[in-house]
Amino acid sequence: MPLEATLARVDADLAAGRIPVARQRLRGLVSSFPADPALRRRLAEVYRLYGEPAEAGRWMYLAADRDAAETAAFEKRYDTPLRRMRALAWRGPESAAGSAFAEEQLAAVRTACSEALGRPAHWDFLPEHGNEQGAEEPTEGPGSKIAGVLIGAGCLVGVLAFLSVWVIGVVALFD
Repeated sequence: MPLEATLARVDADLAAGRIPVARQRLRGLVSSFPADPALRRRLAEVYRLYGEPAEAGRWMYLAADRDAAETAAFEKRYDTPLRRMRALAWRGPESAAGSAFAEEQLAAVRTACSEALGRPAHWDFLPEHGNEQGAEEPTEGPGSKIAGVLIGAGCLVGVLAFLSVWVIGVVALFD
């Protein structure tokens, strides 16, 4: 659906009091058009209707006229640079931000994240959840081998039980 048509549906949803539907549509639009500040602003306005200052601050984070209390609530909820990078839902180069302020904010968050990770961070390639400190993925320890053997043995018992019931059924069918 084109951008204008979706925005018209957002307006209709808001007029009809379907705020959750409007919010979902706007989230989809921001995901598709992350560099559009008007979409981010509209999404922040919807979160204000919910009384969600942290989420309003999240979507207004790149705007120079953002509310300081909302920004503080956003930074408190998303307390690490990596969480902020994920929350901002930015993709592409910072130069596409459309304003010098937004570009500076994106660069500051990315730089802080790079420092926290100990390696360069990129908007398009963020580490997986749970890997906040830039540590390597956990390797298998001795406990994981035992768990693997137990899981395999349990699956084998399940398959054997199924086959035995099946064979008994087939034998009973021909008796």
